[in-house]
Amino acid sequence: MHADATPLDAFYQGWGDYQGRLVRAVAPLSPAQLTSRATPTLRPVWELAAHIVAARAVWFHLTLGEGDPALAPFARWDVAGASPRTAAELADGLAATWQLLGACLGRWTAAMLGDPFTTRRGRPITRGLVLWHVLEHDLHHGGELSLTLGTQGLPGLDL
Repeated sequence: MHADATPLDAFYQGWGDYQGRLVRAVAPLSPAQLTSRATPTLRPVWELAAHIVAARAVWFHLTLGEGDPALAPFARWDVAGASPRTAAELADGLAATWQLLGACLGRWTAAMLGDPFTTRRGRPITRGLVLWHVLEHDLHHGGELSLTLGTQGLPGLDL
C-alpha cells in the first residue's frame, strides 16, 4: 500500500495511548480535586479537561463536519460561565471525542491532509492543520492538567 493511501492511525498510535492516560488521570477525581488549580489564576482541572473535549468537538465536528450531531454540545463545554463537569462526564466527553478522532484517523490518509476547509470565522485551513492543532492542543493542555494534579499531590498522566 502506498504511504499516501495508508490510514493516518498507523502514524498516530501514541495519541490513543495519551488519550487513555488523560481518562485514567481524570476519571477517579473527586469534585474537590476537579476544582484544584496550579495557581489561583489558572484553570481548574475540570476546566482543562472540558477545554480539551470542546476543542476536539469544535475542530473535528463543527469545522470539518465529522461525526454525529450529538457531539455538538461538547463544543460549548468551555465557554465562559460553563457549568463544572463531573469526573464521569469528563471521562465520557474525552471518550466520545476520542472516538470521533480515532474514526477520522482510521479513515483519513496523507493524501487528504491538504483538503481545504474554512473556519467558522472564514479563515482557510486544511485538514492537516486541524489535525496538527488538535494534537498540539491535547498535549499542551494535557500537560497543564498533569502539572496541576501534581501540584496537589495527585497522580498526573503516567508517561
